[in-house]
Amino acid sequence: MGKTAENALLQYEAGQNVTDMSALTDSGDHQKYTSDAELWSAKSGFAPAVRPDGVKTGGKVVPGASNDTVGVAAATVNQGGTEKSVAAATSIAVARPTTGTHIIYSIVVNGSGAFAAVAGDEGSSFSETRGGAGGPPYIPAGQIEVGQVRLSSQTAAPVKSTEIYQVVGKHLERYSYPLWKELNNEGAVEFVAALPLIHTGDTPKGVYASYAEPIFADLDETAGFVPPEKSYSVSSQPIYGGVLGSRSSSLGQGSFTAYLSSGVADAVVAEKGQNLWFKFFPDRYALDHLLCQGVLGISRQYPADGNMVANCTISATEEGQEVTA
Repeated sequence: MGKTAENALLQYEAGQNVTDMSALTDSGDHQKYTSDAELWSAKSGFAPAVRPDGVKTGGKVVPGASNDTVGVAAATVNQGGTEKSVAAATSIAVARPTTGTHIIYSIVVNGSGAFAAVAGDEGSSFSETRGGAGGPPYIPAGQIEVGQVRLSSQTAAPVKSTEIYQVVGKHLERYSYPLWKELNNEGAVEFVAALPLIHTGDTPKGVYASYAEPIFADLDETAGFVPPEKSYSVSSQPIYGGVLGSRSSSLGQGSFTAYLSSGVADAVVAEKGQNLWFKFFPDRYALDHLLCQGVLGISRQYPADGNMVANCTISATEEGQEVTA
């Protein structure tokens, strides 16, 4: 026989434990980066801030005024979880090859927050292999590649604009490339593609975030919990000799009823309009529960002959998820 939910328990995000900007951990695929928190809050003022290393603005590399030099425009970058301003440089030396005919320099923001050049190995032709002869160098950990200068002559001369390369994702590390999404239900970030392994030791750039982990408290005197869930529908279009069918889905709001004490100072009223986590235990004496995150909406009623109530909605962007022991 089925069971009732008379021993159910509803909890809500009543507080947050804040973690300042810190390095996230590569899960191994160089695409998903995890934190020490199981969940990330999205409440106003506590939502995660993600800062991958990379250039934000500026940093254009141009030929220098003298032979074998380049200049770099001032830039702002994310480096080590901090936004930094990098002063312009007017004369960064890029020496010509001496034993080979081809050499690639990476222009970087170094560990001191200044522009510098890192030389690759000389070769008889250009290569796209990091650390290979004629290829671009590996970028030291924590530094940011801004561009590349590719020289194919031993003779001193002004650097040409055609010898400077700044294609995002290939020669330039931009903080916003590749794009990512926050996985609040995992306390993680997932990029749309794996980060390039261009740093020393075949490692990707650093990824940092500040975030808050929710603290849950019981919501007393509640009933009628409905999780945000998808529903499916089928439609059909008659055609000659048959029918064309199609299927669609929609995400429904979660909801519950809260019985109020004052109708003004209740905990649930204070959180209206906030994006919160909720936990629902069908049996408060078991560990299995439903977990969902969404904006709390309330509609209060003040009857003269009954209990004051708030009809609450949870406007989520994802379905509630089942968590089993």
